Amino acid sequence: MATAASAQLSKSVKQKYMELPQGDKVQAMYIWIDGTGEGLRCKTRTLDSEPKSIDELPEWNFDGSSTYQSEGSNSDMYLIPVAMFRDPFRKDPNKLVLCEVLKYNHKPAETNLRLSCRKIMDMVANHNPWFGMEQEYTLLGTDGHPFGWPTNGFPGPQGPYYCGVGADKAYGRDIVESHYRACLYAGVKLYGTNAEVMPAQWEFQIGPCEGIEMGDHLWIARFILHRVCEDFGVVASFDPKPIPGNWNGAGCHTNFSTKEMREEGGLKFIEEAIDKLSKRHSYHIRAYDPKGGLDNARRLTGRHETSNIHEFSAGVANRGASIRIPRSVGQDKKGYFEDRRPSANCDPYAVTEALIRTCLLSEEGDEPVDYKN
Repeated sequence: MATAASAQLSKSVKQKYMELPQGDKVQAMYIWIDGTGEGLRCKTRTLDSEPKSIDELPEWNFDGSSTYQSEGSNSDMYLIPVAMFRDPFRKDPNKLVLCEVLKYNHKPAETNLRLSCRKIMDMVANHNPWFGMEQEYTLLGTDGHPFGWPTNGFPGPQGPYYCGVGADKAYGRDIVESHYRACLYAGVKLYGTNAEVMPAQWEFQIGPCEGIEMGDHLWIARFILHRVCEDFGVVASFDPKPIPGNWNGAGCHTNFSTKEMREEGGLKFIEEAIDKLSKRHSYHIRAYDPKGGLDNARRLTGRHETSNIHEFSAGVANRGASIRIPRSVGQDKKGYFEDRRPSANCDPYAVTEALIRTCLLSEEGDEPVDYKN
C-alpha cells in the first residue's frame, strides 16, 4: 500500500520547531469548502492576539481560480469567518476558523450552502431542531487501495469487522483514536466512533447539534480527519461506494428531531414528518449528495443495508428503509427518526436544510421555496 512521502519526514525534527515560543501572536487557519462541494482548502494568517469570538476575526481572500470557484480574470473570493475551534495541531492559543465563501460581488459562492441553511434554521428556531450525523469513511493508501487490504487480493468477507477488535479485524485504529482526541480538543461535538462493516471503513458521529451548528461541526470534523490522515500518510475517502461489488458503501445517516418530537406524544409529529418526506423523495435524493443523486445511485441499491434510490420506505428498526424509527422511539412514543439516504460525501448544510424545508416548513414539489427577506 502506498503512503505519502511527507509522512516519512521526521516528526521529532518538526516538534523541535513547534515547541518554539510564539509570543503574543496567534496562528489562525482559515478553512473553506472549495468548488467541488466536497473538498476542503485552508491557509493560515497571523493575528496579534487570541480572538475570543468570531467578531474579532478579520475577513480574508483567496484565488478562486485555483479552487474551481472563479475564472482567472476575476478570481478574488472572500472568506467570512463563521465558526471558531481550538487548533489540535498547533494547540492553544491557535485556532481553526471555518469560513463561508463570497464571490467578488459579495454574493455566496455556488458551493456556499451554509448561508441559505442558516436563514432556514433561523425561521424554525422556536422548534429547536436537533441533528446527529453518522459519518462513514474509508481509509485508503495514496494509490487508492484500501488500507490494510492485500496488495493483489481481498480480505475475508464482511462479518467480523463491524465494531471488530484485533489486528486482523480493525484496520487503522491509530488514525481513529488520533482523530477522536483531536476533535475533543478542538471542541467538536463528537459523540462516538466505531469500525464499520467493510474492513478499513470507520464511522464517527457528530451531535446532537442544534440548527446550523450541525454543518459547522461536521465540516470541521472532516477537516481534522483529513489532517490526521495527512500525518499518517493515508487518505480518508468519503466516496459513497469506494469498492464495487459485495462490500458496504458509505453513508451519512442523519438523525433528526424537534422539540415537539422529543416531548410526550411526539411520535405523532414524527409520523407526520415521515409522511411529508414520502411525498418528496426525489427532492431529497438530489439534495443528499453533491452530484444530485448520481453518487448515491451507486450506493442505494437495496442491498448492503440500504434502501432503493427509486423508492421511499419507512419502518421501525429497519436498516433497509429510507427512514428508520429506532425501536426505543416506537416504544416510548417520542424521540427522533433516522434518514438513511444521505451519502458519505453529502453537504450537511444541504441535508439539514432539506429536512427543515419538508418537515417543518411543509414544502412540496421538487424545488425549494424561495423565501424573500
